[in-house]
Amino acid sequence: MSDRHPTPLAQPLRPPSAGRIAAYLGLFALGLLVGAAGALVQAAWFPGGLLLALAAAAGAFLGGAWVTRGRAGAVAGAAGWLLSVILLTASRPEGDFLFAAGVGSYAYLLGGMAVAVICATLAPARGPGGRSVRLGE
Repeated sequence: MSDRHPTPLAQPLRPPSAGRIAAYLGLFALGLLVGAAGALVQAAWFPGGLLLALAAAAGAFLGGAWVTRGRAGAVAGAAGWLLSVILLTASRPEGDFLFAAGVGSYAYLLGGMAVAVICATLAPARGPGGRSVRLGE
């Protein structure tokens, strides 16, 4: 191939820009917040709170993917959500806990993980822009 028409498929990796890193950190913090808020809401207003908490998680994950134009935005929010939920499931030495052993808590934990996987899968993958890269088109 000539140097006049470089292929968009074979480009060297570049480190992400400072703005993109800030966006990922912001989405991670948003995931932390959505996870903590969802843990409180799902138990308070069952079953409506559970649906609201899962919808908020889906909105944060898909919104992150849309803002960053890639799956990493959804993954950053999902990582924050997961860390928040894991930290809130641990019981404290005083015996306090946030998640009761009930259907709503398990539905929130498993449903949130399913929503995270679905949103990261359905998010648009970052690819070369412009014309089609298929041969013959």
